Amino acid sequence: MFTAQDVKSLREKTGAGMMDCKKALQETNGDMEEAITWLREKGISKAAKKASRIAAEGLTKTVEKGNKAAIIEVNSETDFVAKNETFISFVEALANTLVESDVTTLEQANELKIDNETVADTIINLTAKIGEKISFRRFEIVKKTDSQVFGIYSHMGGKITTLVVLEGANKDVARDVAMHAAAMRPTYLNKDEVPSDVLEKEKSIMKEQLLNEGKPEDRIEQILVGKVNKFYEEVCLENQIFIKAENKETVGKFVEQNGGKLIKMVRYEVGEGMEKRNENFAEEVQNQING
Repeated sequence: MFTAQDVKSLREKTGAGMMDCKKALQETNGDMEEAITWLREKGISKAAKKASRIAAEGLTKTVEKGNKAAIIEVNSETDFVAKNETFISFVEALANTLVESDVTTLEQANELKIDNETVADTIINLTAKIGEKISFRRFEIVKKTDSQVFGIYSHMGGKITTLVVLEGANKDVARDVAMHAAAMRPTYLNKDEVPSDVLEKEKSIMKEQLLNEGKPEDRIEQILVGKVNKFYEEVCLENQIFIKAENKETVGKFVEQNGGKLIKMVRYEVGEGMEKRNENFAEEVQNQING
């Protein structure tokens, strides 16, 4: 039904104890996603914040040119390669090539030329030269109007990059918002961006938690209102408390007070949602000896 590795994986994803993880898998017939939900319903896990553990290595980068900006993520197998000058130069060249284009898919992007060579061929040759798999994972080209401003912030040497667009305000305000987004990890720009199925699942989990805590059923809906608002404060940029605020004002309020309005946010964090390469060098060496 499930293995010891499954228990270990669930523990790493949720931070719950081993016996709790085993119980969760037993209750859900080994279904990993259902087990995560089960642990959250019991109040054992804060999986929503830990399920997207940072995994693969690499860099994110944003380049702005006029009313266009390109944000990209390129992955490598190790952090050592992510700091390699050849790798860094390729990421910069790719970002600059993309911002000059109007491509919308990875297939189209891979056909673009860098120094008379397609992006796809450049990656193949770079992989051969460096000796590690290089992967162009994702990108987005963002456009703005003349009355709008870009805010760009890069953190931890390119491990996290955020790009925001504000109507009105100014570059300093936009950069502060981008810095906040890098630090506080919002998933959505505002309430309207939260998919209905995501919200309904959260409400279902909250309800189960309240019932398990022994709250009266006739008070559940009333309590849920506050919990849903708290959920929005956690996942929506507009509703989060601005990190530089002294009076606990929200990001939305901060932007509004500076004559602006939030229009768009893109946040890339290296390896989010990807499985980390599991290295055991002693085992690898032993396998080579035995092989």
